[in-house]
Amino acid sequence: MLRLRAIYPCSWRVFQFRTCSCKPLISQMIKCTDEEQVFDLIKKNKATFSEKQVECAFNILWQFQQQRTSFLKNVDCIRDYPHFLTLHNLATSQIEFMDDDTLVNVLYFIQQCAPEAHDLLVEALVIESWRRLERFDINVLSKFSSCLANQLLYYSPLMGKIADIVHRNLETIDDLRLKSTILLMSEELTSQQALAVMSAMEEMESRNSHLIKKIASILHKHLDDYKPFELLKITQTLTFLHFQSKELFVKLRELLLRYLKISVIPSEIAILVYALSILPSSNLGEVEISQIEAVLPQCDLNDLNGFATSVLRWIHYDRKYLDSTTGKQLKLLQKLDHYGLQRLRNSNSLNLLWKELKSLKGDWFTESLLEETVATLLRLMDEINSKNVAEIASFISRTNYLNTLLLDRIASVVVQQIEKIHPFEILGIILPFSALNYDPPQNDEFFRICIQHLNSYLSGLEPPMLVFLGFSLAALGYFPEDLLKAIFNIKFLSKMDSQLELLCSSLNRRVQFRLMELNRAVCLECPEYQIPWFHDRFCQQQYNKDIGSMNGAQKQIYKMLAEVLGGTNCVKASVLTPYYHRIDFECVLDKKKKPLPYGSHNITLGKLPEMHWESNTQITGSRLPPGAERIALQFLDSRAFCRNIPHLKGKSAMKKRHLEILGYHIIQIPHFEWNSMALSTKEARMDYLRERIFGEGKS
Repeated sequence: MLRLRAIYPCSWRVFQFRTCSCKPLISQMIKCTDEEQVFDLIKKNKATFSEKQVECAFNILWQFQQQRTSFLKNVDCIRDYPHFLTLHNLATSQIEFMDDDTLVNVLYFIQQCAPEAHDLLVEALVIESWRRLERFDINVLSKFSSCLANQLLYYSPLMGKIADIVHRNLETIDDLRLKSTILLMSEELTSQQALAVMSAMEEMESRNSHLIKKIASILHKHLDDYKPFELLKITQTLTFLHFQSKELFVKLRELLLRYLKISVIPSEIAILVYALSILPSSNLGEVEISQIEAVLPQCDLNDLNGFATSVLRWIHYDRKYLDSTTGKQLKLLQKLDHYGLQRLRNSNSLNLLWKELKSLKGDWFTESLLEETVATLLRLMDEINSKNVAEIASFISRTNYLNTLLLDRIASVVVQQIEKIHPFEILGIILPFSALNYDPPQNDEFFRICIQHLNSYLSGLEPPMLVFLGFSLAALGYFPEDLLKAIFNIKFLSKMDSQLELLCSSLNRRVQFRLMELNRAVCLECPEYQIPWFHDRFCQQQYNKDIGSMNGAQKQIYKMLAEVLGGTNCVKASVLTPYYHRIDFECVLDKKKKPLPYGSHNITLGKLPEMHWESNTQITGSRLPPGAERIALQFLDSRAFCRNIPHLKGKSAMKKRHLEILGYHIIQIPHFEWNSMALSTKEARMDYLRERIFGEGKS
């Protein structure tokens, strides 16, 4: 992944040598007696306005407000000035030139002068402050934490990050305002504040054991004050943060069971049961199981899914309990299946059903309800419209279930009602077509309309969303030039690089991989765009970490390929191509379809540059003997196909296109063929490989 931090010092040098003098204009603003005079100066001098002048303008406007008695009226008056937007735009354009103190001051002043009007500027200031957080001195950190408190961002991971900085520098901090703002090191932390800080630490994936222990002790002290859903949050967070305390978990279990005995609300009971299932060494007795069974007729799909997830967790992890208990849990699962199917079959409103479906996930839903859910969506698909089409499409993409009638309906709604659909919803709409590798009958019109609808809004999309959008279209073979230009430029990549630091590690990694895959797709499929490949180092780092052993099926295939081709020197396993596609097995046939042993011809093979590579993973080159053919054999497990039919999914189809562009003849070995009854013997499998490679049957 690009690291473009080298650009920033250059920006600061530009700032240091700016020739326009701030002082005369600042002096004029200080002498202003009302807002109109300030805005008049802004109007006349906007072409040369500096970041210090922006700070001064906001400061003076805020001072005018403090002098007024009718505060809200005057705030509205400021927002209504035509050149307030000019000041807002000037502030946005000057963010990278602001020093730390100016940056946070402008954030504070705009919060006071226009608390609701300009969220984008506030967001940009907060993001830039987050990027610089580690270098803020204590005074600036104090002001910034006050700004977050003003925005009620108690649950923000930023508060957890600030808390971590404070903890690391506690002995050097004398600023009482900072300490009181984040309340981290004080035993006076309220129950809600402690919960908020712990949630923020979870979001930022904190591993500060001392800080976790301290906040957990405060949670423990207030445990009796929390409601069931808060107890669930505490249980999830402490588990995620790997916190261990037998005393605390015993108290949690007691409270959860106490609530469970008196609760009659299905959703609350589901929350309590789910929390109990997370706790170590926890299981439900017959009384609790009976209580669950009693409320099942009143449960919606979310409640049923919560119960099922909990029961499956107990069955999976608690095999040490008596068979009678496990038997009761299995019977409970059967009842959950019954009520879930019944609820789907009785649904007669798509919008009401969607409220229950949108957050469903997990093994129980996939195994027990997915077929009936798709049937219900088909029954109600006439109700798919511009308001719900993006949500339904996103849901379908998560199921990996291909139903062409549903996707055709979605495409039809989009084509007919595109003007009623928000451009930012286009990604969700495209996802199932991309993930499931499906082109609707009117595919050219459908994708053209989606892309056109987006074009004028590209600058408003956040970098991760833009990358996901570009990748989703690329998987389908669409490469809109405007979209690619918006992504592959230094300004965008620099902005994305900064934002990656704000994401959790899993999402950060996913965004980086999607950008790499998009870069690869553009280089291979659209060389005319002349977009450079810049992911060599990223790929080397990732593949050096991710080298693993072959699974059972791959080992079988490797041994048989060696026999079929005439020896292990005629087949290579785990090969990396240019642009870092991994191939399970590679072999080369000459023009007479005779296997060529590696080393006996001039195929370019070499270890990765600048790497200590300790496997036979190789990057293939491009030279072959005249008439020879390079063969790529891929074993495709269930992840390569749609859940319900053997239809190749989007990423696997794109990889096949790319390998063909690189000159490979592709032989795909689907898991359902390799593991079929027809190939139950070694001889049958050997014949299968010979037929696929040489086009011949039994030898």
